[in-house]
Amino acid sequence: MGLLAGGLSLSMSVISNAGSIEGKRNAGQKPAWLTLPPTPALPATTRKGLAAINGVKVFYAQFGNGPSLLLLHGGLASSNYWKHQIEFLSRDYTVTVMDTRGHGRSPLSSAEMKYRLFAEDAVALLDHLSISKTTIIGWSDGAITGLQVALTRPNRLSGLFAFGANSNLDGLKPGGAKTGVFPSFGARCRKEYVELSPAPERWPELQRSLGIMWRSEPNFSKNQLREIGLPVAIVDGQYDEIIKPENVRQMASSIRNAQLVILPNVSHFAMLQDVGAFNHAVRQFLSKSNPD
Repeated sequence: MGLLAGGLSLSMSVISNAGSIEGKRNAGQKPAWLTLPPTPALPATTRKGLAAINGVKVFYAQFGNGPSLLLLHGGLASSNYWKHQIEFLSRDYTVTVMDTRGHGRSPLSSAEMKYRLFAEDAVALLDHLSISKTTIIGWSDGAITGLQVALTRPNRLSGLFAFGANSNLDGLKPGGAKTGVFPSFGARCRKEYVELSPAPERWPELQRSLGIMWRSEPNFSKNQLREIGLPVAIVDGQYDEIIKPENVRQMASSIRNAQLVILPNVSHFAMLQDVGAFNHAVRQFLSKSNPD
């Protein structure tokens, strides 16, 4: 599947690169989309802390120097999942990661979970760190948050790389969270929460609050998506467990000049399953969007 709006070379290079890797897979080895590689540890840095923003405290960390990138993780997870991307991108960029409110090292101080709040938190963290403009690289809930920022605060973004997002509830596969490696991901996140959270006993509250949000959001209309004018890549894995491919295509066709990238042989966890292909796709997008 190629890119829309003249971005065909990027998609084809990613598919070709990942396909060659897949072709060398040893006989009997599980395909990448049926694996969930270990969650890496966040790289060491002294540029980290808890930012008091938007009525909550949010953990953040920064790496490298250069144009600004903000990496937003998926629901139930933490910024640890971005280690491989941090190491790659911090060679040329200032990479900022944050643990979404109530996730990871960010204490759960509010039961309310909404993508609007996640977007406001992201912008407030940019203010806290005196970052005027950034490119968001988002995964799952982080990608949806990126879309929300693109709609409400486009002046703060240079671009958006949105991996594993759905634009509305119809974009989710029924029962998808019970397929592939998704159940293993949920169990892993619970263990990681115990290790990272200042109040691990509040895990059931986090699950409940996110469940309420996921049953009612997001609800981006085609007309809303058409309002997005900044550089955007809509990206997904070929075997995503929870996102319908037709919804991914619809998002890409609705956003002006959006690129559509389908990473082969991976699922909702491509940043772990094929680090090289994922990083290559991000770098290609950045080279075209020219963040300042």
